[in-house]
Amino acid sequence: MKVLAFAATNSKNSINKQLVIHATEVLKSELDSNVEIEILDLNDYEMPIYSPDRQNEDGVHPLAQKFFDKITEADALIISFAEYNGNYTSAYKNIFDWASRIKMAVFQDKPVMHMSASLGPNGGASVMSIANTSAPFFKADVKASFSVGPFSEKFDTEAGVLKDAELAAKLRDGLEALVDAHYKDVKIAS
Repeated sequence: MKVLAFAATNSKNSINKQLVIHATEVLKSELDSNVEIEILDLNDYEMPIYSPDRQNEDGVHPLAQKFFDKITEADALIISFAEYNGNYTSAYKNIFDWASRIKMAVFQDKPVMHMSASLGPNGGASVMSIANTSAPFFKADVKASFSVGPFSEKFDTEAGVLKDAELAAKLRDGLEALVDAHYKDVKIAS
């Protein structure tokens, strides 16, 4: 199983990136030791702001194609959404807009786990609602949603782990749903 994971932000010190790293460590250590994990950094996909004029003049940006291809190569995805003003970050939205020009089915029917971490108590509820509601239109098969807030109270940044046992169990359950979906699909294809 190959998992593509990323924080949907370009912040180098993102709490969502910390959450993604923790989730992939739990996945590998507790659920599937053979899983192959690739963690993307959205800073590697910085492009001009999407516009139809740019696309008409220059075509789809090569970094958008590279991002889309990474999704194609994966069996499943873990995405942790940072919430900026109740919405996606501009960095993620721009990459997503470019990738959707390749194919509206950006997530290509892959099983996905959505996550979000925030400093506030709602754990990025607004951006999670947007991501979960729009997922079917872009062919993301959301198997689990998980949020953490307030992050500083629930996550030990030095150890890189959740402090809250109930949240840790919910994270594990979500990851298990993702793994089960993949292996169920593999059995059906065999």
